[in-house]
Amino acid sequence: MNNNIYRYKLVLIILILIAVSFEIGIYFGKSTKYNGNLNNIILNGTTSTQYISTSTANMDAFWETWNILSNKFVYTHKDAKKITDQDKIWGAIQGLTAVYGDPYTVFMPPEESKAFAGDISGNFEGVGMELAIKEKNIVVVAPLKGTPAYNAGVQKGDVILSIDGKKTDGMNVDEAVKLIRGKAGTIVTIKFARVGKTEPIEIKITRGIIDVPTADTEIKGDIFVIKLYNFYAPSADKFRLALRDFIASGKTKLILDLRGNPGGYLESAVDMASWFLPLGKTVVKENFGPNIEEQIYRSKGYDVFNSNLQMIILADSGSASASEILAGALQEHKIAKLVGTKTFGKGSVQELINITPDTSLKVTVARWLTPNGISISDGGLTPDYEVNMTADDLKANKDPQMDKAINLLDNK
Repeated sequence: MNNNIYRYKLVLIILILIAVSFEIGIYFGKSTKYNGNLNNIILNGTTSTQYISTSTANMDAFWETWNILSNKFVYTHKDAKKITDQDKIWGAIQGLTAVYGDPYTVFMPPEESKAFAGDISGNFEGVGMELAIKEKNIVVVAPLKGTPAYNAGVQKGDVILSIDGKKTDGMNVDEAVKLIRGKAGTIVTIKFARVGKTEPIEIKITRGIIDVPTADTEIKGDIFVIKLYNFYAPSADKFRLALRDFIASGKTKLILDLRGNPGGYLESAVDMASWFLPLGKTVVKENFGPNIEEQIYRSKGYDVFNSNLQMIILADSGSASASEILAGALQEHKIAKLVGTKTFGKGSVQELINITPDTSLKVTVARWLTPNGISISDGGLTPDYEVNMTADDLKANKDPQMDKAINLLDNK
């Protein structure tokens, strides 16, 4: 094994990844805290009286509306779904979360909660694209490589206008995902607005079983390239194996391609940064606002590379959340230069709380700050070298961003 960039005192070890968070820091946890007023509601034949309300809000209008709907509402279609009292409760909670105006704070009833759990396992049925809210629009962060969406020509930055004819105005991401999801082999028709196009683009996509890719490697001359597609559960281990191949190759120049990487587990980002940073160096800060002490996530200190390492990170508007955490840490600690365009800017932190055994609440509880205290949500990361990728470049199979990274490393 070449030792130009490898410290003798350290060896690459097989890591046991303990996944404690995901998607720009979504925490998994259970909570028994409750400050709502649901005393004496009959649910599934039992009376719920264990919750104590601290609210002074007048609930008369709520119960009056409940009674009117229960007594007067008439279904106008024979095949309409019949709403149960339990459905009303779920709907009321969804309305409560919507009042906050945060697209990432969402209550998930049983069906949505189950689908969300499928997302984070890395396997599900659908079209394979990551979505987010940007300027009140549902935007494609990135289509996942090799998926139906990717193969159908969906591009990062595409704005979803409608799904099977249903307009997305006022829709949150979870609602859009629910419409797009479906059994493998079925078709969903999505209308997109795309930068540079004056007319909407309508694409029919055949759903499939999505097996989320993790990482690829290749060698370009004397440069080793790692393409990382996400920060899901297997990613940290896959990244370790890619770094092992990099070291074994004898190369000292590394390009980490995070373009179109929508993020994943926070712990994976911290783990990956730890290969490049000394023990205790700040990877990312978690800011809860003025009344709670900031939490700092620090390098685990694997730190196997010396000053001979020359590194470039490629990023673009499809690089989000955990991608921004890793890129921001290595950029600010001067381990790597950033090439490409501004990143997505997804730096809020969601906690996932089990409300009942089959429902959950995803709630924004904090925001991510880079080691230098820059809020990732405020416009994303700014590259050291801004290089755009045009539609003509894509058609001609050109990659000016990769070319720039190679040029920078070749001239060092």
